[in-house]
Amino acid sequence: MTPHMSGKPDDDAPYRSGELALPVARMRQAGHHAVDLVVERLQNVADEPPHAAAGPAELETLLHEPLPEQGSDLISLLERLAQDVLPLGIRFDHPRCFAFVPTTGNYPAALADLLSAAFLSVPGAWLVGSGPTRIELTTIAWLRELLGLPDGWGGLFVSGGSLANLTALAAARDHHLAGDLAGARLYCSTQAHPSIARAAHLLGLDRAQLTALEPDRAQRLDPRALTARIEADRVAGLRPFAVVATLGTTSTGAIDPLAELTAICRRHRMWLHIDGAHGAALALTSRGSHLREALGRADSLTIDPHKWLFQPYEAGCVLVRAPELLKNTFGMARHHLDAGYLHPAQAQGDEINLDDYGPQQSRGLRALKLWLSLKTFGAAAFRRAVDHGLRLADHAAARINDHPELVLVTGPGVGILTFRYRPPGTATTDPQALDRLQHTISRTVCATGQAMILTTRVQGRIVLRMCTINPATTPTDIDTALDLVLQAGRTQLPM
Repeated sequence: MTPHMSGKPDDDAPYRSGELALPVARMRQAGHHAVDLVVERLQNVADEPPHAAAGPAELETLLHEPLPEQGSDLISLLERLAQDVLPLGIRFDHPRCFAFVPTTGNYPAALADLLSAAFLSVPGAWLVGSGPTRIELTTIAWLRELLGLPDGWGGLFVSGGSLANLTALAAARDHHLAGDLAGARLYCSTQAHPSIARAAHLLGLDRAQLTALEPDRAQRLDPRALTARIEADRVAGLRPFAVVATLGTTSTGAIDPLAELTAICRRHRMWLHIDGAHGAALALTSRGSHLREALGRADSLTIDPHKWLFQPYEAGCVLVRAPELLKNTFGMARHHLDAGYLHPAQAQGDEINLDDYGPQQSRGLRALKLWLSLKTFGAAAFRRAVDHGLRLADHAAARINDHPELVLVTGPGVGILTFRYRPPGTATTDPQALDRLQHTISRTVCATGQAMILTTRVQGRIVLRMCTINPATTPTDIDTALDLVLQAGRTQLPM
């Protein structure tokens, strides 16, 4: 073995010669320290502001450094990351972080990521990871049961909603268009997630082939407008092939009329994909049980466990009523060039290779997070947590309706609501001034370090938006955030 350039004995060096390894005692010491850092963060997340930021110049000074030719002490590096790097950004699990669609993660899920990384778990080919593959298949079955989907549905875990939407729409394209994109048309609302437009682009559709219709007053895809457009396109010789319905739009939490859209797609022999990245979890609860029939009649569904199922990133999932259609699109045998070395990994008998069902061959064991969380806490705890988020949104809406300076714009749907601050009296009625005021209030509230509320746009006007799905959030946290909004609005008067 080549001696260390430093001349230190192996046991004193961060890495031994010829190996990327540490002494056992040092691995245990660093591992214990890492767990202590995780537990401390989970215990104390509410003690810090919900957002911490640093400017590009500051971060460049802190983190832009030469390639390290020699190693450093691992514990010191972990401490540096935990103190100076990883906290910079939105703390999505903070009980007063109401921005975007926050996620909370959980401790068993964090341990699942550690274990799956250490065991190099790859649920791709059965030969490569039979145990990890079975874990993913079991977790998919649990998701199917949680959402009330019929037997036969299947799918796989992916990075998030964007890849889930792309995967489902790729199967829809191949099933309905058979490789010919001429005249193809895909339909959604303008309230659909941007990943739908990106998926259309990646699938070879130009912008004119994605028809984004204006929503109705409830911010939902309008079935009448959709039907009229499909029928007009058919008369024009075009080829409508799929509709994307959104279950919980990101701006307002609106739910497109799933039953009516299903009927339209059945009548026109089109694919219905439901983007339920956030809102599909509503079906876990008694309040959302009415959604189950509609979900089961769709062709495909997106759900992100790293949203309302409280998992760390990345954990998205695509589910399909006829999973063999995924294999028709992504099966390795379809795309082999000269890859004889992959032949030993082909599935035999009743084995399942999950890399035949999606775009990734090298796949992390994302499912283990949800599997270990469900095994640790039980499905009932998840149902209670989703219900809690719904009750928080109801509480926020009631508080807003009770206050003369606040106006509820869109009521609570899937743990999301929007509202505006309205100055008392006749301080201003100028729409643009009121829009600017909402932006100012958002920035002012965030600057306090006590809560994070951002803005969105509804029917052309700027509104404040809250997403209330954190199980650690209390009604008092909601009240505190709304009081901060009122204080911020009042400090801007007179206008």
